[in-house]
Amino acid sequence: MKQISGNKLLVKALKEEGVEVLFGYPGACTIDISDELYKQDEIEIVLPRHEQALVHEADAYARTTGKVGVCLVTSGPGATNLVTGLATANYDSVPLVCFTGQVARHLIGNDAFQEVDIVGITRSITKYGVTVRNREDLGRIIKEAFYIARTGRPGPVLIDLPKDVMAELGNAEYPKSVNIRGYKPNTSVHIGQLKRAIKMLHKAKKPLFLAGGGVNIARANEIFQQVVEKTNVPVVTTVMGRGAIPTTHPLFIGNLGMHGSYAANMAVSNCDLLFSIGTRFNDRITGKLHAFAPNAQIVHIDIDTASISRNIHVDIPIVADAKDAITKMSEYVEPCSTQKWLHEIDTWKTEHPLTMRPNAALGPLDILDEINRQFDEAIIVTDVGQHQMLVSQYAEITEKKQLVMSGGLGTMGYGLPGAIGAKIGNPDKPVIAISGDGGMQMNIQEMATAVLEELPIIACIFNNEYLGMVRQWQKLFYGKRYSMTNLRSGALSRRTNGEEYPEYTPDFVKLAESYGAKGIRVMKKEEVAAAFEEAKKNTKTPTIIEFIIDPEEMVYPMIKPGGTLEDMIMDC
Repeated sequence: MKQISGNKLLVKALKEEGVEVLFGYPGACTIDISDELYKQDEIEIVLPRHEQALVHEADAYARTTGKVGVCLVTSGPGATNLVTGLATANYDSVPLVCFTGQVARHLIGNDAFQEVDIVGITRSITKYGVTVRNREDLGRIIKEAFYIARTGRPGPVLIDLPKDVMAELGNAEYPKSVNIRGYKPNTSVHIGQLKRAIKMLHKAKKPLFLAGGGVNIARANEIFQQVVEKTNVPVVTTVMGRGAIPTTHPLFIGNLGMHGSYAANMAVSNCDLLFSIGTRFNDRITGKLHAFAPNAQIVHIDIDTASISRNIHVDIPIVADAKDAITKMSEYVEPCSTQKWLHEIDTWKTEHPLTMRPNAALGPLDILDEINRQFDEAIIVTDVGQHQMLVSQYAEITEKKQLVMSGGLGTMGYGLPGAIGAKIGNPDKPVIAISGDGGMQMNIQEMATAVLEELPIIACIFNNEYLGMVRQWQKLFYGKRYSMTNLRSGALSRRTNGEEYPEYTPDFVKLAESYGAKGIRVMKKEEVAAAFEEAKKNTKTPTIIEFIIDPEEMVYPMIKPGGTLEDMIMDC
């Protein structure tokens, strides 16, 4: 029987799993794998500039294509640089398979050069992790890794590859099937429970759908919209669920939670049935648990058994894939009598519309309105901070638009690499990254990756010279003591004797040009449309558009720390 090295089997396995793109960064313990990848043409290799950015790129590639994102890094610091990205993917249920190099087996545990127990380090932030100890297990472990990553609640899987195992000769066969004892993802819908939930839905006077990220992950948007329209039941979403139904749809109320709309939060507080699909009920959407949906019976559909009744006690639990459950629902649901309830919601919308205070200067809403106007189709990838919440409030997400962000972990630095991964996976779609000036600088080196890969992403920087979200808390709750948030002055932000702050650094336009990208600075409302028009002409290289924003721009509504959904600060 023919024998091949573990390195050759890995490359063969990737091809058989249909991997088209691998995001990799080399090192001593993976150099032989890199050599094997050099000898083939079927898998595209992307070389980012940092492993944290690398895993974010694979993550956004997976989110926007529905395929498994694949990473390859070396041992030691290469592996530990994956940690933030693995946690990001784990929170947001993103399927990744990450291969890490490891020192030879006889060196493991001896504090060898670039040796870490990466499986131990990442145990709590991966769906599964394993070190391959025997060459004959390699094919089976890789096959299981892809299966585990993409089935059930998707998530990241880590495979640690000792250098000597990968050099060893062994069986050339790659398994065709998987049978993992103890891992049998639920693939059916409990019809009895579902019918009970639908009966409750029809009886309710004030029913409300709550759509979480699980609806988007399952790609259940179209069938969900059909169910919503058939029942005439209004919808609120989590930030990660935005786009579960087009945000322009008349039955969509808005996002709920810490920066949710007034009408959405009031709808949750006053509904008598909350029919939730694909959400973990985390603290950002619930506020004080005892006061969350106090008048409602709660139905919860989720693929993950552990997510049901963990934070919020539910009346009818249904463990199922969102698309499977919603598809079954569509067979049984009937129109609900919701006219009075919809009128009440419309009153809240009218009394407290989602809007920003008028400002003569350039503001975030001017930029987002222009994106809504100019881009009928797009993938919008955000970083984390004020701009992220503003995008989640005001960006129109329809059938042709997708919103991608780090929701569960809130990872600054995600925006630019996320846009790169999205564009590599969707070369024919416009991709827009939206970052703050703080988040953009966390992975700015990936501009080189975007230039070399000829990716015409549009990277928008909302530059307010501060770490804006933390500054907002400092303004509202810490007596305007802007400690460690002013990116011009340094950590303490204390001026003495009328000293001026230093000039802002870097100059993002010059920085873009130094990478070989295009840089545009926008300081007035009247310049916004032309900036996007100019960026769209740039079809071979990325464009950075730096928007100069007033640091006093705030994100409202906002729930007070420790408050309930009704404790909203509307403006200040």
